[in-house]
Amino acid sequence: MRGCQLLGIRGAWPGAPLSARLLSQEKRATETHFGFQTVLEEEKGGKVHQVFESVAKKYDVMNNMMSLVIHCLWKDLLLWNMHSLPGTQLLDVAGGTGDIAFRFLNYVQSQHQRKQKRQLRAQQSLSWEEIAKEYQNEEDSLGRSHVMVCDINKEMLNVGKQKALARGYRAGFAWVLGDAGELPFDDDKFDIYTIAFGIRNVTHIDQALQEAHWVLKPGRRFLGLEFSQVNNPLISRLYNLYSFQVIPVLGEVIAGDWKSYQYLVESI
Repeated sequence: MRGCQLLGIRGAWPGAPLSARLLSQEKRATETHFGFQTVLEEEKGGKVHQVFESVAKKYDVMNNMMSLVIHCLWKDLLLWNMHSLPGTQLLDVAGGTGDIAFRFLNYVQSQHQRKQKRQLRAQQSLSWEEIAKEYQNEEDSLGRSHVMVCDINKEMLNVGKQKALARGYRAGFAWVLGDAGELPFDDDKFDIYTIAFGIRNVTHIDQALQEAHWVLKPGRRFLGLEFSQVNNPLISRLYNLYSFQVIPVLGEVIAGDWKSYQYLVESI
């Protein structure tokens, strides 16, 4: 049953008094990482919220600057690995500014238009009015596909909505304020779940993955995009130098926020 889990006390050192074991378990259960800091679990959500509240308006600009626009290629690769079909229902979590959502809509629209062209070529008897009508219906142009953008931060969602208006998107998506650890959706609702550079900001990653499992239809797909460890010692040294010495400075110069970008680097 959703929301029901069995909890137990384990992992304490052998021979320790019960009160000490309980205290130790309680301490471990209520502390987590916020970058290089150790904070209480109930504090992390608010701290992460403050970070993204602060960086929302410059988030896309900073992503371009920090990654030298390489993040766009990573997100394109994520999209190409979706193999989405007409009618795909996508949930993009922690996707407030809409990068994945807009790519998805462009992809399904281009796929649907190619299909329409093939069908129209096979129906040479259609009038120009009938052909024009086929392309005017934006809902139909997406092949009944839909993307739900879910983010815990209202300011990030506002940035995404503004981008959608500026780019002329009017159909095929919705914006929902929600927590990855407690999604406000029914079970078995989505075909694909994506989360790009967001899973590390979640307090309980196991709980977020469980939520993803519940809202996905049986046998459907989870795609996570996240940073990894650099194995080459030389590249790792250069990477750390750039991350800790350059990125916070860029954050201060462009976004007026050193501390938030210090956290974003540390959280990797």
